[in-house]
Amino acid sequence: MTLKVKNDRVTNDGWNALYKRFEEDGLLPAADNKPKRGILNSTGMKWVAVAAVACICIISALVIHNMNTGSQEMYTLHNEENAPTLVTTLEDGSVVYLNQQTSIEYPVHFEKDRRRVSMQGDAFFEISKNRERPFFIETENARIEVLGTAFNVVSKDKDSFSLSVKHGEVKVTLKQSGQSTHVKAGETVLLDSDNLQKTISSDKGKFDGYLKQIHFKDERLTDVIRIINMNSESTKLSVSPHLGDRLLTVTFSDNTPATMAELICLALNLKYTQSDNVITIEDIKN
Repeated sequence: MTLKVKNDRVTNDGWNALYKRFEEDGLLPAADNKPKRGILNSTGMKWVAVAAVACICIISALVIHNMNTGSQEMYTLHNEENAPTLVTTLEDGSVVYLNQQTSIEYPVHFEKDRRRVSMQGDAFFEISKNRERPFFIETENARIEVLGTAFNVVSKDKDSFSLSVKHGEVKVTLKQSGQSTHVKAGETVLLDSDNLQKTISSDKGKFDGYLKQIHFKDERLTDVIRIINMNSESTKLSVSPHLGDRLLTVTFSDNTPATMAELICLALNLKYTQSDNVITIEDIKN
């Protein structure tokens, strides 16, 4: 089990360590980039770049590519081979669990009338419900339309695709033929000979596999707590509101809520108390 936390520090040594970490994670552009990024060669502007990256709270397992698609600023998040499930929260509160060797591309800000991402690999989605802004997932061979539901998608190349719904309903449309089908809770749709085939889900425990070992990287404490509670049937965690924006990097390996609370407190120098089935995380001085 690993545990690491990035603490805000304004000392020169702290900024140097933070800059090195962003550089290793690929969050800062290379020195030979176009002139508008060339300011990073300046020692003074280097700290401005680090502060900007820290403030927008970008998360990454391996690398995030900053690019423009039209007027949208896009990020790509990739989880490496043999890594734990990488968990990230999107702007709308939707949660994505990336299995190993999986990538997702998403905008910093969703459009007003729709939410759109693209992915390749194996991921589980818990989508925040918003009928005014449907959620679309683009894979190499299919388009998935969601209003609010939980499901997993496996799409590693143009010849493979499967989707299983945990709860709710999604619409899947093949890009090449236009064939579409609605998939409900307990159902799975597969790509077979260029056609969508729907069956009853046989593996009831497939969704639990994403949770056995999960990794958060520079996630807001509020979001970490919310995701833990979404996946806990009994004990719930609570955090003092003023601590919610603290950033946390941590890996949990099939831990109980109490153990996760203990690890969080150890990482962020906090304490917790438990009353019945509620664990409250707060400042040590309280």
